[in-house]
Amino acid sequence: MSHDACSEDGRGEVGASAPSTRHRTESEVDAAAPVGGWLTEEQQDAWKAVFGLASLLPGPLDAQLQRDSGLSLFEYSVLSSLSMQPSRSARMSSLARLSSGSLTRLSNVVRKLEGQGLVRRSPDPTDGRFTVAQLTRDGWDVVVAAAPGHVDAVRTHVLAPLPREHLAALVDVAERLGVMPQQVDDC
Repeated sequence: MSHDACSEDGRGEVGASAPSTRHRTESEVDAAAPVGGWLTEEQQDAWKAVFGLASLLPGPLDAQLQRDSGLSLFEYSVLSSLSMQPSRSARMSSLARLSSGSLTRLSNVVRKLEGQGLVRRSPDPTDGRFTVAQLTRDGWDVVVAAAPGHVDAVRTHVLAPLPREHLAALVDVAERLGVMPQQVDDC
């Protein structure tokens, strides 16, 4: 059997797994995939699932927000994250974690939202080394108006297809991977 440069098993899939003739135990799965080695079939399936969620799922959610509210998914995430804070404000570094974005990306989006009068930035009154983003009244009105359509899209594309036990599993996976946004209280 000839092998191509993309896989060990010649199927042409990047990172494809080696052929398997039986189900492997958990310890065998770990031992079968050394660091820098190929993924097992089970690991490849899990990676494809995560990649699909991360790359394909945001598309319909973003399209709905753009169409109905003129916001990108990330802009909505920023406004929504601020709206859920007790003071409707957060340090920029915390807001980056809440909205699942880098500080650079957040700064660019907050600058845009600030120009639209939806967010206001100011030095943190308790520690001037930090900048605080605060949702304005107009920002609140925009996120409240956008929320029903976004919630419907989330239900349609994410929640409705899944049984209840899978919802808890999604939360568990996100927490284990360290990608679950958490409430902050720094303002």
